[in-house]
Amino acid sequence: MSEKSPSSNGRPLVVGVNHRSSSMLLRDRLFVEEDAMADFLTRLQKVGIDQALVMSTCDRIEVQAYVQEGAESDIENRVLDVMAAHGETDRAEMSGQTYAHWDQAAVRQIFAVSSSLDSLIIGEPQVLGQVKTSHRIARQCGMIGGGLETILQAAYGTAKKVRSQTAIGQRPVSIAAAATQIAGDLHGDLAHCSALLIGNGEMGELIAADMLSTGLAGLSVTHPSERRAAEIADRLGCNVALYDDLASHLIDADIVLASLGRRKHVLDGTMVGSAISARRHKPVFLIDVAIPGDIDPGVEKIGDAFLYNMDDLERVAMEGRAERENESGSAWAIVDADVATFLRGQTERAAVPALSRLRNHVEGIREQALADAGGDAEKATRLLVKRLLHAPSGALRETTHSGDDRSMEIALERLFGLDNDKEPDK
Repeated sequence: MSEKSPSSNGRPLVVGVNHRSSSMLLRDRLFVEEDAMADFLTRLQKVGIDQALVMSTCDRIEVQAYVQEGAESDIENRVLDVMAAHGETDRAEMSGQTYAHWDQAAVRQIFAVSSSLDSLIIGEPQVLGQVKTSHRIARQCGMIGGGLETILQAAYGTAKKVRSQTAIGQRPVSIAAAATQIAGDLHGDLAHCSALLIGNGEMGELIAADMLSTGLAGLSVTHPSERRAAEIADRLGCNVALYDDLASHLIDADIVLASLGRRKHVLDGTMVGSAISARRHKPVFLIDVAIPGDIDPGVEKIGDAFLYNMDDLERVAMEGRAERENESGSAWAIVDADVATFLRGQTERAAVPALSRLRNHVEGIREQALADAGGDAEKATRLLVKRLLHAPSGALRETTHSGDDRSMEIALERLFGLDNDKEPDK
């Protein structure tokens, strides 16, 4: 469906719940699956909103909308009613857990969400993609018009600026991301690396999946149970390695993920040392995320063996989170500056029609003054000045007679720069 034409006669609005305002239980109930977004947007349309998208993540369920002037009455409650109906939740249960932002605050919220500054984990790169997915679905449903489109495009530009001008997304903040970054620091491009996953622990799979998503060249999985290994390999789309041949598989692995947790060490110094010798001392990154550990801690004393456990990875992730928090101040400064620039531009564009009418009005007075003056330039200018000042003078007199309000006088001073005249004409 085509987009609606741009309109300046509207107000941005954001209504929702997020990780700061609400409980996880409420967010779970209100969560809008991607295939349910079209129906949700249809419900919004029925309550009087014709420009909106819905952001639904573990951090927030939020309606970002552009409401036509005259339709604002009780619109916040109508949006919340739609959310409650979707989540089969009583409005009373939502009390005190929701928020609503209008105008500048709404624009700032949209910019902040797109820039991943309003997330539980600041700087998460997937947030912008989630916004764009919601945007695409809303456009397909005919719920994107000029007002909301303009705000979203400006928000995307700010998100790109935040990402490029700050380090807010550069440090890992999760265990999996920390492991992937360390692997890259040690080996360089993971597209030239192979990994071996030992066991079926959840964290091991998460790290393996993260590495695959960043371009890991190859992954093999092994387990004492060949059936278990096959199940994991099917989920990850990788190869199965026989557990009995573990020693030989170590030789080919640049990265080893140990996630078995059998209360005894799967890898000891002898096995790792032999593998490194066979690799001609090419470094190996060993990640032990099993509890209890699968790798003998003494392995870290072996040259070219780099062993990290859960505590090591968590420390790297915590440092990354702290670094992102430190960068958030610079990122917010960018957002606030861009919001101010955007709103100023919108105000200036909104004034264009009025300025055009004023210009046409003055031109009409000029032409009439010239005609009435009969070619006398001095008379024409006197007529022009008199007629131009007629309406403002009358309005100023009316305002003065009504009380002490100087708003009209101040407006005239600003419009005509009278406060710059040291000796203004009386």
